[in-house]
Amino acid sequence: MHREMPGALAPAGHSRSVFPAAWWNRDQPLGSNQIESIPKKRESQGRMARIFFFIICGLIGVFAVSWQAEAENDQVWQPPGGVQQIPIWPHEAPDMEDVSLPPESLKPGTQTILNVTNPTMTVYAPKGKNTGAAMVVFPGGGFRVLAMDIEGTEICDWITANGITCVLLKYRVPGSDDYWDTKCHCRITPKIRRALQDAQRTVRLVRARSQALNVDPHKIGVIGFSAGGFLVAETSNILKPNYSPVDEADTLSSRPDFAIAAFPGHMCFDSGQPRRTNFEVTKAAPPTFLVHARDDDVDHVCNSQVYAERLKKAGVPTELHIFDEGGHAFALRKPDLPIGQWPNLVIVWLKKIGMMP
Repeated sequence: MHREMPGALAPAGHSRSVFPAAWWNRDQPLGSNQIESIPKKRESQGRMARIFFFIICGLIGVFAVSWQAEAENDQVWQPPGGVQQIPIWPHEAPDMEDVSLPPESLKPGTQTILNVTNPTMTVYAPKGKNTGAAMVVFPGGGFRVLAMDIEGTEICDWITANGITCVLLKYRVPGSDDYWDTKCHCRITPKIRRALQDAQRTVRLVRARSQALNVDPHKIGVIGFSAGGFLVAETSNILKPNYSPVDEADTLSSRPDFAIAAFPGHMCFDSGQPRRTNFEVTKAAPPTFLVHARDDDVDHVCNSQVYAERLKKAGVPTELHIFDEGGHAFALRKPDLPIGQWPNLVIVWLKKIGMMP
C-alpha cells in the first residue's frame, strides 16, 4: 500500500493533497518564491527523517541489550548431572506472605544463587559402599545469597566419595536469618528465621524418608560453611519446631546426630568479641566438629572458639581445629595448605563417634 510522506507531492490520480489548501491552490499558478521553498522544505524534512531513523535504531539496540541481559539473569541453578531438586514444603514455604522478591536467578558467571523463595533439597547417592550415614549441606553466603558450588556441590562430591549420602539444601535467601545489610550498614535480625525453618524441615524429611534413601535415621548430620556454619549451630541447639507442622514428617526430631561447622560466623563481632546469640547451648546438642583459619578476615576465628567453649561447657563432645593460614571460604580449595587436611580429619572423627564403620 502506498504511504504518503510529509513533503511529497500527491501521486497522479490521488484525490487528496498532502499540503494545506491555503498553501497550494490548484486554480492559481505557483509564484517563484513558492517554487523555491519546495526543495528547501523537502531537504529539511529529509534531514529530520534521517535523524529520526538513527534514534529508532539506537533505541532498538538498547532494548536488545536489555532483553539479552534480562534473559541471562533469568538463568536458575540446576544440579549437575541431571539430579532432581525436591521441594521441601508440600505447598508454599511458610511465612512468605509479606515477602516480595525478584525471580530466583544466578549471579552472572557464577553458581551463586539469588532470591530463593522455593527451597529445595537435592539428594546425591553415595559412591561405592554405603555407610548408612547422611549429611545435609548448608552453603554459605551471609544469608543474602547461596554459594552452591564451592560450599555445595563440591562438598557433596567429597561426601559421596566417602560412602555418605549428601543432601544439598537450597534454603531461602536473602534476609532469612541474622545478616549484614549493605544499605543501612547495620546488622538485621529478622523476627522469622526462614533459613532455620528450611533446615529443620530438611532434617525431618531425610529422617522420614530414611528407608527410601537407604540411610540410618540415627546417622543424619549437618555440615555448613560461613553463614551455613551458624545455621548448623542453630539447628543443633534449637530443637523446638520453628514453624507449624505441615505433615507427618514434622512429628520427627530435627536434631542432627552430628554437626560440622567450617568457618562459622554470626557468633562474634568483627573485633573478636562474642555476640549474644538467639540460642543457648545445651548438652542436647550433637557431637560437633569445628574448623577455622586464624587469618580469616570475614568471620573472625572467635566464632569457632566461642562456640567450642560453649559446647564443651555444656558437656558436648567437641573437636576444634584452628589453622594459621587458609583465609575465609577455603572449603576444599586449599589442598596444598595444612588446612586442606580438614576433610580427612572429619572422616577420622566420624569413625571415632560411630557414624562411620
